[in-house]
Amino acid sequence: MYRFYLANMLLPVTPSKLSVKTKNMNKTVTLINEGEVNIIKTKGLREFSFELLLPFDRYSFTTMNRPKKQKSYLDKLNRLKINKKPFQFIVKRPKGFKTNIKVTLEDLSITEDAKEGRDIKVSVTLKEYRHYGTKKVVFVQPTSAVGEQSKQEEKKEEAKVAENRDSSTAQKPKTHILKRGDTLWGLAKRYYGNGSLYPKIVSANPKIKNPNLIIDGWELVIP
Repeated sequence: MYRFYLANMLLPVTPSKLSVKTKNMNKTVTLINEGEVNIIKTKGLREFSFELLLPFDRYSFTTMNRPKKQKSYLDKLNRLKINKKPFQFIVKRPKGFKTNIKVTLEDLSITEDAKEGRDIKVSVTLKEYRHYGTKKVVFVQPTSAVGEQSKQEEKKEEAKVAENRDSSTAQKPKTHILKRGDTLWGLAKRYYGNGSLYPKIVSANPKIKNPNLIIDGWELVIP
Protein backbone atom coordinates (compact mmCIF):
# COMPACT_ATOMS: atom_id res chain seq x y z
CA MET A 1 0.00 0.00 0.00
CA TYR A 2 1.18 3.49 -0.82
CA ARG A 3 1.76 5.72 2.17
CA PHE A 4 2.01 9.51 2.22
CA TYR A 5 3.73 11.44 4.99
CA LEU A 6 3.70 15.20 5.61
CA ALA A 7 6.41 15.90 8.16
CA ASN A 8 5.86 13.00 10.60
CA MET A 9 2.13 12.76 9.92
CA LEU A 10 0.89 9.68 8.08
CA LEU A 11 -2.16 10.55 5.98
CA PRO A 12 -5.19 8.47 6.99
CA VAL A 13 -6.16 7.70 3.38
CA THR A 14 -3.65 7.41 0.55
CA PRO A 15 -4.52 9.90 -2.22
CA SER A 16 -5.67 8.22 -5.41
CA LYS A 17 -3.54 10.50 -7.58
CA LEU A 18 -0.31 12.48 -7.22
CA SER A 19 0.61 15.15 -9.77
CA VAL A 20 4.19 16.36 -10.12
CA LYS A 21 4.89 19.49 -12.16
CA THR A 22 8.29 20.96 -13.02
CA LYS A 23 8.48 24.37 -14.65
CA ASN A 24 11.36 25.38 -16.85
CA MET A 25 13.00 28.74 -16.23
CA ASN A 26 14.10 29.04 -19.87
CA LYS A 27 13.79 32.43 -21.54
CA THR A 28 12.76 33.05 -25.14
CA VAL A 29 14.27 36.07 -26.90
CA THR A 30 14.16 37.34 -30.46
CA LEU A 31 17.45 38.09 -32.23
CA ILE A 32 17.64 40.49 -35.14
CA ASN A 33 19.07 38.04 -37.68
CA GLU A 34 18.39 34.67 -36.03
CA GLY A 35 14.73 35.05 -35.09
CA GLU A 36 13.37 33.47 -31.92
CA VAL A 37 15.79 31.46 -29.75
CA ASN A 38 15.45 29.70 -26.41
CA ILE A 39 17.98 30.41 -23.65
CA ILE A 40 18.20 27.30 -21.46
CA LYS A 41 18.43 27.90 -17.72
CA THR A 42 18.28 25.78 -14.57
CA LYS A 43 14.98 23.96 -14.11
CA GLY A 44 12.45 25.39 -11.70
CA LEU A 45 11.19 23.91 -8.44
CA ARG A 46 8.87 20.90 -8.55
CA GLU A 47 5.25 21.18 -7.45
CA PHE A 48 3.31 18.27 -5.94
CA SER A 49 -0.48 18.31 -5.77
CA PHE A 50 -3.02 15.78 -4.54
CA GLU A 51 -6.44 15.54 -2.91
CA LEU A 52 -6.58 14.26 0.64
CA LEU A 53 -9.58 12.53 2.23
CA LEU A 54 -10.11 12.97 5.97
CA PRO A 55 -12.71 10.34 6.94
CA PHE A 56 -15.11 10.84 9.80
CA ASP A 57 -15.35 7.08 10.36
CA ARG A 58 -12.82 4.32 9.85
CA TYR A 59 -12.88 2.61 6.44
CA SER A 60 -11.31 -0.62 5.33
CA PHE A 61 -8.87 1.28 3.12
CA THR A 62 -7.53 3.62 5.80
CA THR A 63 -3.80 3.37 6.45
CA MET A 64 -4.21 2.82 10.19
CA ASN A 65 -6.59 1.01 12.49
CA ARG A 66 -7.55 4.10 14.44
CA PRO A 67 -7.20 7.30 12.44
CA LYS A 68 -7.01 10.55 14.37
CA LYS A 69 -9.90 12.97 14.45
CA GLN A 70 -10.33 15.22 11.46
CA LYS A 71 -9.53 18.32 13.52
CA SER A 72 -6.14 16.88 14.46
CA TYR A 73 -5.15 16.57 10.79
CA LEU A 74 -6.51 20.01 9.92
CA ASP A 75 -4.62 21.60 12.81
CA LYS A 76 -1.41 19.93 11.69
CA LEU A 77 -1.89 21.12 8.10
CA ASN A 78 -2.54 24.67 9.28
CA ARG A 79 0.63 24.63 11.38
CA LEU A 80 2.65 23.48 8.37
CA LYS A 81 1.12 26.34 6.41
CA ILE A 82 1.87 29.15 8.87
CA ASN A 83 5.16 27.96 10.40
CA LYS A 84 7.22 29.31 7.48
CA LYS A 85 9.50 26.30 7.71
CA PRO A 86 10.15 23.49 5.19
CA PHE A 87 9.29 19.89 6.07
CA GLN A 88 9.75 16.42 4.60
CA PHE A 89 7.28 15.02 2.08
CA ILE A 90 7.60 11.24 1.80
CA VAL A 91 5.82 8.77 -0.46
CA LYS A 92 6.49 5.09 0.17
CA ARG A 93 5.64 2.81 -2.73
CA PRO A 94 5.41 -1.00 -2.48
CA LYS A 95 8.41 -2.46 -4.31
CA GLY A 96 9.07 0.88 -5.97
CA PHE A 97 11.12 4.03 -5.58
CA LYS A 98 10.55 6.35 -2.65
CA THR A 99 9.99 10.09 -2.76
CA ASN A 100 11.67 11.94 0.08
CA ILE A 101 12.00 15.67 -0.46
CA LYS A 102 11.94 18.87 1.55
CA VAL A 103 8.92 21.02 0.66
CA THR A 104 6.74 23.92 1.73
CA LEU A 105 2.95 23.94 1.88
CA GLU A 106 1.89 26.41 -0.82
CA ASP A 107 -1.85 25.93 -1.09
CA LEU A 108 -4.46 24.37 1.16
CA SER A 109 -8.12 24.15 0.15
CA ILE A 110 -10.72 22.48 2.40
CA THR A 111 -14.03 21.25 0.96
CA GLU A 112 -17.08 19.92 2.80
CA ASP A 113 -19.65 18.39 0.44
CA ALA A 114 -23.01 16.86 1.33
CA LYS A 115 -22.28 14.08 -1.15
CA GLU A 116 -19.29 13.06 0.96
CA GLY A 117 -21.31 12.83 4.15
CA ARG A 118 -19.21 13.89 7.12
CA ASP A 119 -15.92 13.28 5.35
CA ILE A 120 -13.71 16.25 4.46
CA LYS A 121 -11.64 16.67 1.31
CA VAL A 122 -8.48 18.77 1.29
CA SER A 123 -6.61 19.87 -1.84
CA VAL A 124 -2.89 20.21 -1.13
CA THR A 125 -0.15 21.84 -3.20
CA LEU A 126 3.47 21.46 -2.13
CA LYS A 127 6.55 23.10 -3.60
CA GLU A 128 10.09 21.79 -3.50
CA TYR A 129 12.33 23.69 -1.09
CA ARG A 130 15.89 24.43 -2.12
CA HIS A 131 18.24 25.61 0.59
CA TYR A 132 20.08 28.83 -0.06
CA GLY A 133 22.38 31.10 1.87
CA THR A 134 24.29 34.34 1.58
CA LYS A 135 28.04 34.65 1.81
CA LYS A 136 29.48 37.13 4.27
CA VAL A 137 32.52 39.19 3.39
CA VAL A 138 34.50 40.46 6.36
CA PHE A 139 36.75 43.48 5.89
CA VAL A 140 39.63 43.46 8.36
CA GLN A 141 41.07 46.86 9.15
CA PRO A 142 44.81 46.96 9.82
CA THR A 143 45.91 47.60 13.39
CA SER A 144 47.34 50.98 14.30
CA ALA A 145 50.86 49.52 14.41
CA VAL A 146 50.53 48.06 10.91
CA GLY A 147 48.96 51.30 9.67
CA GLU A 148 51.82 53.42 11.05
CA GLN A 149 54.37 51.05 9.51
CA SER A 150 52.68 51.37 6.11
CA LYS A 151 52.74 55.17 6.35
CA GLN A 152 56.45 55.15 7.25
CA GLU A 153 57.21 52.88 4.29
CA GLU A 154 55.28 55.19 1.96
CA LYS A 155 57.25 58.20 3.21
CA LYS A 156 60.53 56.34 2.68
CA GLU A 157 59.52 55.47 -0.87
CA GLU A 158 58.65 59.10 -1.60
CA ALA A 159 61.98 60.29 -0.16
CA LYS A 160 63.85 57.67 -2.18
CA VAL A 161 62.16 58.73 -5.39
CA ALA A 162 62.97 62.38 -4.65
CA GLU A 163 66.65 61.55 -4.05
CA ASN A 164 66.97 59.45 -7.19
CA ARG A 165 65.37 62.02 -9.46
CA ASP A 166 67.97 63.61 -11.74
CA SER A 167 67.55 67.38 -11.67
CA SER A 168 69.35 67.65 -14.99
CA THR A 169 66.40 65.99 -16.70
CA ALA A 170 63.90 68.51 -15.35
CA GLN A 171 62.22 70.38 -18.17
CA LYS A 172 63.30 74.03 -18.39
CA PRO A 173 60.88 76.66 -19.61
CA LYS A 174 61.40 78.08 -23.09
CA THR A 175 62.53 81.68 -23.41
CA HIS A 176 62.57 84.16 -26.23
CA ILE A 177 64.61 87.35 -26.53
CA LEU A 178 62.58 90.09 -28.15
CA LYS A 179 63.81 91.48 -31.43
CA ARG A 180 62.71 94.37 -33.53
CA GLY A 181 59.33 93.65 -35.09
CA ASP A 182 58.30 90.96 -32.57
CA THR A 183 54.72 91.01 -31.30
CA LEU A 184 53.02 88.91 -28.66
CA TRP A 185 50.48 87.75 -31.26
CA GLY A 186 53.34 86.66 -33.53
CA LEU A 187 55.10 84.82 -30.70
CA ALA A 188 51.88 82.95 -29.79
CA LYS A 189 51.42 82.07 -33.46
CA ARG A 190 54.99 80.82 -33.64
CA TYR A 191 55.06 78.72 -30.47
CA TYR A 192 51.41 77.66 -30.12
CA GLY A 193 50.15 77.85 -33.67
CA ASN A 194 47.43 80.26 -32.57
CA GLY A 195 48.04 83.99 -32.13
CA SER A 196 45.01 84.44 -29.90
CA LEU A 197 46.83 82.51 -27.15
CA TYR A 198 49.18 85.44 -26.45
CA PRO A 199 47.60 86.05 -22.97
CA LYS A 200 49.48 82.91 -21.80
CA ILE A 201 52.76 84.70 -22.49
CA VAL A 202 51.54 87.85 -20.74
CA SER A 203 50.57 85.85 -17.63
CA ALA A 204 53.99 84.18 -17.47
CA ASN A 205 55.89 87.47 -17.68
CA PRO A 206 54.99 90.05 -14.98
CA LYS A 207 57.18 92.65 -16.66
CA ILE A 208 54.60 93.01 -19.43
CA LYS A 209 52.23 95.71 -18.21
CA ASN A 210 50.78 96.51 -21.62
CA PRO A 211 50.61 93.78 -24.31
CA ASN A 212 51.00 96.47 -26.95
CA LEU A 213 54.19 97.81 -25.38
CA ILE A 214 57.13 95.40 -25.35
CA ILE A 215 60.83 96.34 -25.54
CA ASP A 216 63.54 94.79 -27.68
CA GLY A 217 66.01 92.74 -25.67
CA TRP A 218 63.54 91.51 -23.09
CA GLU A 219 63.82 87.79 -22.33
CA LEU A 220 60.31 86.39 -22.18
CA VAL A 221 59.27 83.04 -20.74
CA ILE A 222 57.22 80.95 -23.18
CA PRO A 223 55.13 78.61 -20.96
